[in-house]
Amino acid sequence: MEFSNKVAIITGASVGIGRATAILMAQKGAKLALFDINAETLENLKAELSQYTNDVLTIVCDVSDENAVTESTEKVMTAFGKVDILVNNAAVWRIWKPFSDISTEEWKKFFDINVFGLVYMTKAVLSGMLERKYGRVINIASVAGVYGNANMVNYSASKGAVISMSKALAKETTPNGVTVNSVSPGSVSPSENADIDHSIASELAFAGRTGTDRENAELICFLASDAAGYISGQNIQIDGCRKKM
Repeated sequence: MEFSNKVAIITGASVGIGRATAILMAQKGAKLALFDINAETLENLKAELSQYTNDVLTIVCDVSDENAVTESTEKVMTAFGKVDILVNNAAVWRIWKPFSDISTEEWKKFFDINVFGLVYMTKAVLSGMLERKYGRVINIASVAGVYGNANMVNYSASKGAVISMSKALAKETTPNGVTVNSVSPGSVSPSENADIDHSIASELAFAGRTGTDRENAELICFLASDAAGYISGQNIQIDGCRKKM
């Protein structure tokens, strides 16, 4: 996979799968616009990527704020002139509550970030992709959106929406060279660990472990590459042969 002369936006870029994707794309020659709400971790990542490229723009952005998204993507266009790849990775997920205990505010928060954040980001870059008849949109969903997880109903619902949106949007954009796919990780290694090859034991997958950030990033990079031009409208699970529980 080669990303020379390609410009990629990655949201939720500074930790976990987003960070691993940024590292791999930088190693493969991409120009990167990295969005996150945490300025400190963004700058740490930019310093880390300097061994591979200096074509890195870091932007502090709350993707649930449509005006902030519009302003931020305009900065990317000013810096790089185009966007070829969008990785919608920013999300919230840490919840473990029965349905009756989830407040309306929590429902709104999960949909504002996990669904509307993705909508705002995609709207901001899609017209340019369609004009150039080239683009790759990769939306990070979850197996929770496929199976549904008890005590994570709002998260599951938001990720189910991501999967459905990806499939529907692909039918509009693929004729004009813009592929849209979603990736559904299963159990992922803790993002607090800086080693992108780190995994821990897990009974949730027949593989017996969590997926690494690198493994997830490799799939994302493949879907973002020219090699995946005939793949669109798909939800690809990367879950170590997950047990449905």
